[in-house]
Amino acid sequence: MTPGTVSRRLPLVWLALHRRRRMLLTLMVAVVVFETLIVVIAATVPTSELFGARRTPPGAFKAFSGSNGDVSIASYPGLLGAGLTHPVWIALQLTVIGSLGAAAVAADVESGTIELLMTRPVSRRRLLAERAGALIAASVLLNAAATLAVALGVAFSPKLRAAVPEGGVLTAGLLGCALTFCLIGPVLAVSALSRRRAHVVGAAVVFGAGGFALNFVALAWSPAEPLRYLSPFHYYAPGDALAHGGLPWASLAVLLGVGLLGLLAAFRLLERRDLAI
Repeated sequence: MTPGTVSRRLPLVWLALHRRRRMLLTLMVAVVVFETLIVVIAATVPTSELFGARRTPPGAFKAFSGSNGDVSIASYPGLLGAGLTHPVWIALQLTVIGSLGAAAVAADVESGTIELLMTRPVSRRRLLAERAGALIAASVLLNAAATLAVALGVAFSPKLRAAVPEGGVLTAGLLGCALTFCLIGPVLAVSALSRRRAHVVGAAVVFGAGGFALNFVALAWSPAEPLRYLSPFHYYAPGDALAHGGLPWASLAVLLGVGLLGLLAAFRLLERRDLAI
């Protein structure tokens, strides 16, 4: 199947990705550079020197290493996991989700072009399905770029290769895709309901950055510990994946389930709403 065939069969997917090709390319380069920097730091700086004489960082640092268990940030898997939960990584992911999520529905409603779209032989379901497909594809590409950078770093560093089990990097990448899908579903639901793209971008920030902050507070403050189950970052643990290699099926199911529920809600809301007001 040629690219021209794909663009004819899925024109809205192609158009959404084409319009933001420069942004996506910039973000992919940025995430590769950032993850490469993390790998270089992990491979060259002794982990015992990162926290001076303190060999065991505070428990809240598990949030930064992407761990819910015994993986410390002062370890090779913990450092690599920190690169996959770092605020820079989160910001790059949220940029894609917020931008393409807003463009799914809310941006056309705000600009008044949604009525023009509806005069064409394009159903509401197809409009949302193809634009959601573009967003999911963009998020997968960004996660693939980060995973490839980490995988190459581990492959070329004997110390990292000895500390990270085979398949650990791929598992972390799969969890990254599941996390972004978990955020994409609710963000698309907001886009299907809202008339302002700013509301969608704000929702992406609340779900993403707010979820990370909630997980951090739950790990740092014991009275708030039960709240960690409300954060998607509790189920996204790349540090644990990099240390142990096993795929946490329960966490994966939660992330994918929340994303699917949000996506189904988006279709339901778009079908029922009056696009003229």
